[in-house]
Amino acid sequence: MTLPHIFTLPTHGAAAEGWLTVAESASLPFAVKRAYWITAVPDGQARGRHTHRTLEQVFVALNGTLRITVEAPGFARHTFELSHPGQALYVPPGSWREVQFSPGAVLLCLASQEYDEADYVY
Repeated sequence: MTLPHIFTLPTHGAAAEGWLTVAESASLPFAVKRAYWITAVPDGQARGRHTHRTLEQVFVALNGTLRITVEAPGFARHTFELSHPGQALYVPPGSWREVQFSPGAVLLCLASQEYDEADYVY
């Protein structure tokens, strides 16, 4: 099993012109079947607090900072911080997660499967 880990997405550009970050099959650990984003999370409110039986996810902070606590089988509880859109966090199946958002933070999630309520464990 692959453990949770941060990896870098390919980023191109320069400060004078802006940056383009790419998430495509060569840079991701799975084929993406679904993408969604979470915005406007009230201060102090956490998201997540669940695991998935088979779903794999990649989280990206498109804006602001995300503090993501993950506990995976065979992996001690660890908190990751994402604060740059070129950073991504891989979250394997069976991993409990909780996400804290800085003001204005935007979380992009790339998922290995389409939505399936039966895959969630609370």
